[in-house]
Amino acid sequence: MATLRLKNLVKKFDDVVAVDHINLDVADGEFVTLLGPSGCGKTTTLRTIAGFYYPDEGEVYFGDRIMNNIPPNKRDTAMCFQSYALFPHMTVWDNISFGLKMRKIPSSEQKKRIEKAMEMLSLEDLGKRKPGQLSGGQQQRVALARSIVTEPQALLFDEPLSNLDAKLRVQVRVEIREMQKRLGITAIYVTHDQDEALAISDRIVIMNKGKIEQLGDPYTIYRKPETRFVAGFIGMANIFDGEVIAVNGTMCTIQTGFGKLLIDAQGQELPLPGDKIFVSFRPEDMKIRDRTSPNQISGIVTQVVFMGDITDLFIEVNGYKMRAQSDDEAKITASDTVVFGVSPRAFSILRR
Repeated sequence: MATLRLKNLVKKFDDVVAVDHINLDVADGEFVTLLGPSGCGKTTTLRTIAGFYYPDEGEVYFGDRIMNNIPPNKRDTAMCFQSYALFPHMTVWDNISFGLKMRKIPSSEQKKRIEKAMEMLSLEDLGKRKPGQLSGGQQQRVALARSIVTEPQALLFDEPLSNLDAKLRVQVRVEIREMQKRLGITAIYVTHDQDEALAISDRIVIMNKGKIEQLGDPYTIYRKPETRFVAGFIGMANIFDGEVIAVNGTMCTIQTGFGKLLIDAQGQELPLPGDKIFVSFRPEDMKIRDRTSPNQISGIVTQVVFMGDITDLFIEVNGYKMRAQSDDEAKITASDTVVFGVSPRAFSILRR
């Protein structure tokens, strides 16, 4: 049985539909990320799960229990906020113990839980400090400790790492994922950071204009996007249109503005000859000087951007702007004409 179920969930603000008939099941112990641009409805969905908003239509279930009109303090959840929401006048120990005191947990049990959480998050030496004496990463770990000591049914994260610098974000997201796995707690995580979502999630919910655009594991979301929105939002993608001129099994030949391409549609809905479709593939799928692929794409390099482990190449292919990534040691410069091979399996056929 799912720990959390959203059934035809709708939330409106005046005439604006922020969440539009969402259906989602989250299994016990699963880590699910709500991902999308600002205004897509992800935070509203999270706050409705938490009880800060009540749904206008549909239901929120924890197990078999409907939670629509249950206030936040009566739900077995804990929220980690973007701002940490720590009490500045309290010590680390007192901040962590606050929720336990509100639940009237016995003092001996409080001590046991707090010490365990502080050890898990490397806070043992910081118990007497106040939030103003801590770094951003330490404050975030205190907020995490305060959440997990209450042993909630679900942990809810509202962009908890957005105030941290890039290196610290990577460190803390690893800590969050390790902690969640160790405890086996169900987690719902909101972010607009695609790398973050791909790194920590069991499944990702891509949201757009209040609706679920695609739901799947990180590999599927990245390698097989179903729509133009998902292909363009997750990572980098080359997206173009074409017309199907032949279908043989799962292999489709399409005519594009820069020549014919052979695409393997295995696992995707097969188009028919004559269909006009959109197709995408990732920059890293453009293999420089690969003559073995049936798909050969020739273009002029317009810009070269060195990124350390890879080099970003901006390519013009018969009027189409494309992007490639290369770790080739051969020096490539702007104005070079380069030929790339792209495997038929690298393409995704997009629904819309």
